[in-house]
Amino acid sequence: CPPMARPLDDIRVLDLSTGPVGGVATMVMADFGAEVIKVERPGGDPFRTLANAPAWLRGKQRVELDLTTAAGRAKLLDLACDADVVVATSLDDRARRLGQDYATLSAANPGLVYCRITGFGPTGPYANYPGYEGLVAAKSGRMMAFVGLPDREGPAYSAVQVGMHACSQSAVAAVVSALIERMESGRGQIVETSLLQAMMPYDLLALIRTQLAAAHPERFAGDPMITMGRAPTLNYHPLQAKDGRWLQMGNLLQHLFDNYVAAVGLEDIFGHPDYEGSPAAWAPEAREAFRDRMFARMREKTADEWMALFVENGGVAATIYRDAQAALDDPDLILNGHVAEHEHPALGRVRQVGAVARLTATPGIAGEPAHSPAADGAAFGPRARNGHTPSGPSKRAPLEGVTVVEFATVIAAPLGVSILGDLGARVIKVEPVGGDPYRGMGLFGIMAAKTNASKESIALDLKSAEGQAIVHQLVAKADVLIHNYRPGVPARLGIGYEQCKALNPAIVYLSVNGYGPSGPGAHRPSTHPIPGAALGGALLQVGEGRPPLTIGSNAETRVSAEQLARANEANPDPNTSVVVATAATLGLMAARRFGLGQEVFVDMLGANAYANGDDFISYAGKPPRPSPGADLLGLSATYRLYEAREGWVFLALVQDNEFRRFCEAAGRPGLVTDPRFRDAAARTANDWALAAELSALLRGRPADDWEAKLAPQGIGCVRADGPMPGDFWADDAHVRENGFVVNACHARYGDYLRWGPLARFGRTPANPRAGCLAGEHTDSILAELGYDATAIAGFRSRGVAWSEEVAPLREPVPT
Repeated sequence: CPPMARPLDDIRVLDLSTGPVGGVATMVMADFGAEVIKVERPGGDPFRTLANAPAWLRGKQRVELDLTTAAGRAKLLDLACDADVVVATSLDDRARRLGQDYATLSAANPGLVYCRITGFGPTGPYANYPGYEGLVAAKSGRMMAFVGLPDREGPAYSAVQVGMHACSQSAVAAVVSALIERMESGRGQIVETSLLQAMMPYDLLALIRTQLAAAHPERFAGDPMITMGRAPTLNYHPLQAKDGRWLQMGNLLQHLFDNYVAAVGLEDIFGHPDYEGSPAAWAPEAREAFRDRMFARMREKTADEWMALFVENGGVAATIYRDAQAALDDPDLILNGHVAEHEHPALGRVRQVGAVARLTATPGIAGEPAHSPAADGAAFGPRARNGHTPSGPSKRAPLEGVTVVEFATVIAAPLGVSILGDLGARVIKVEPVGGDPYRGMGLFGIMAAKTNASKESIALDLKSAEGQAIVHQLVAKADVLIHNYRPGVPARLGIGYEQCKALNPAIVYLSVNGYGPSGPGAHRPSTHPIPGAALGGALLQVGEGRPPLTIGSNAETRVSAEQLARANEANPDPNTSVVVATAATLGLMAARRFGLGQEVFVDMLGANAYANGDDFISYAGKPPRPSPGADLLGLSATYRLYEAREGWVFLALVQDNEFRRFCEAAGRPGLVTDPRFRDAAARTANDWALAAELSALLRGRPADDWEAKLAPQGIGCVRADGPMPGDFWADDAHVRENGFVVNACHARYGDYLRWGPLARFGRTPANPRAGCLAGEHTDSILAELGYDATAIAGFRSRGVAWSEEVAPLREPVPT
């Protein structure tokens, strides 16, 4: 490996995309060594005025080409002949007209990996709908998940741009996987992903629960996920301190909750019969009495005083609510390389997201600000090629032949590993005897069905010498190891990096934790509400003016805590999962190219800095992050929810031509010539007046009529109060046509629909499979390692190996 080599060195990428989704994807590629040439229309990318554009434009060379001319298309074709990757966001018809479609470019360069990013997918009734996050979130039911959060009826705007984050990371993981496959086959292919697919990681439960509840209604009548109400769990409670600021607790597991109870001086409940076991098992009266005690106790110290105590304790998951701008000064984010700083020629000092993950041997480097565009493509001329002549058989899936060994629990890391499994990797999940604790959450283990998809499972006692010996055999044959233990724990279990490196020098060893290895929080626990509160997403989602900073009654505090808990939804875990997949594929690419393994670090704070990247950037004159308001309708008159005659719509008219086309199609062409609304600046200055005009207009028709009239023409208007996510993914015809859900067979549930892969590959299709039970493959994996039936029986009798009982739903399920 050359000094300072990066995984994508000598890879040329043509970025034909517009806006931040493709922009962030190619930014990550540039950070990790790719030569990225951003091809822009005359006048530049129309979204370069976004506040975070300096980040996603960095590290790239630029050229402006007029692809409406034959000369512009010829120059693009010349560039494509010397490219390895193209990233594009144009719909099919436009791409063909401009000569930037896959068929045209791959005909001249068969080794090209062409990544197409769309809003809703390549086919189906929504294929021509504009690809804006708000439209996709509204159509897929995500905004219905926030019903009741604002003080009004109807859906609520989903503020954190999770679709754009997951889509950009999915594009990187898919492209790198296709490049890895190309190293053996010599063949390129088309790779497609979409904002709609990117919404799938954030439905952790609903699709499966919807199907099982329909098939077994009597079994799900008492589902605690439905009947527990909106009150926050005591483990995950937002709490107000003496100075009025709010803290978020994240003590999911029992030992963490016990640590919190002891740290705040409420340990008198230990041993009390009313408080045995998990808080979820306490009687309602005892639970509410303790909630009031927490409120009173937390008001005795300021937020900073509590955090100092929790940090000193070391075993309490907690953080103070803040916005993304404040997070730029967080020492853990700074010391782990998540804050990069450059001098921008126009903006001066810019602080922004650093490399998405830390690869210790082939690190990413945040690129310099983009320079002025070249006049044409001549400056990026012919170069030495790596050779794209087909040289070997195609794999059946892009990561076929890759083996991943997972030691991870709950959501963030396991879901990221499932993404690799969907891409064709063989994943062996090593669980403790008794299984991943997440398997015990939700009826019949359905919470874990998604996070354990496309895996095999072996359950072992890693504290035993025999268990460690078995694991060492797995590590010796693996390509990637992924864990989410806190520092020090892997070495005690015999799977520390140096121990694994001695067994397998080429191992890509990926550590996933809350804070990263280099800052003061390295040894602290974290769960999903922590980065949700710490990176600004929850404060944005809860709505303007919330939570109050004055101390109220217990009843008022309960209401505010409930609002914060709903706003601080589960997105920080999947936000991390998609980065896990990106980091693992980059590590694999380096291993394939340079023959070396390395330690790789991903942390939840850094991943969620990316997910909140629209505001995780600072420079003089940066506009504030747009607020969805107290009513959570949206960001402006032309990007928000409106009530229709029947139902609600979400309207997305971002560019001048979109506003014009909408007004003409809706029968109000006079709005375009109204001086108050003639251009974007005028519309911004008269936002409330425009909102009033559009509100009156949109009340004139039912929501379904507006969508049918406008969206198929490429005008951004969809119904926003349609099915909830579970019903949408299970029943929507567009979802089925695009293969965004697939059939699988689970040992407990039988045949069911599961979420499909996050990307579609034209030549080497992904391979999504069912979720596995804990230890479902214990015997078969042990036999593969050479143990006979007698040895396996001995492991089981001594508690070294274990398997979960199947207990199909058609049979009585033990409680």
